[in-house]
Amino acid sequence: MNENLIAYAVAYLIGSIPFGLVLSKIFAGEDITKLGSNSIGATNVLRSLKDKNPSLAKKIAILTVVCDALKGIIPILVAKFVFELDERTLWSMAVLAVVGHCFSVYLKFNGGKGIATGAGVLAIFLPIELCLALLVWFIVGKVLKISSLASLSALVAIVAFSFILHYDMPVIHTHAPLLIIATIVLYKHIPNIIRLIKGQEKKVI
Repeated sequence: MNENLIAYAVAYLIGSIPFGLVLSKIFAGEDITKLGSNSIGATNVLRSLKDKNPSLAKKIAILTVVCDALKGIIPILVAKFVFELDERTLWSMAVLAVVGHCFSVYLKFNGGKGIATGAGVLAIFLPIELCLALLVWFIVGKVLKISSLASLSALVAIVAFSFILHYDMPVIHTHAPLLIIATIVLYKHIPNIIRLIKGQEKKVI
């Protein structure tokens, strides 16, 4: 079998692991897919578990972010440094890791919203842009305390900064993979966007 196809399958299957669900069940005994927004992401973990145990909820949420980022990062680094796959294959793996998180095969193609996994994979390819986007995320989150708005602001920022700093994307010469990731994340945030427009989006306190 073609090694690229194996890499793609691995990226998707590992990206599909719902760490928010797994960690919440192990440490809090809760099915996060049946609480709050039903998302497997860190925000829903924190929001849904904090009433029961705020300290534990925060720890699980942080661990969820780390694991969701690493499940995108590790397969790509292994493919790059161990198997020496080319940049185009690595970018495809990045897209598939985000697809896996957002449309997990283990959750009947439901999943999270792709922020942590997206940030993880983009840290490999666009570290400067990611740092700038994280700064935007921090400022918006700190001031407005709305997680989805902070995430969407960071998403717009990383796309904008990528065109400013890397108008001709190294090696692949296209922004298509980044734009696909951004589109997936944006799609998964449609319910949040609707609530933002209606002024109904909850704050994270």
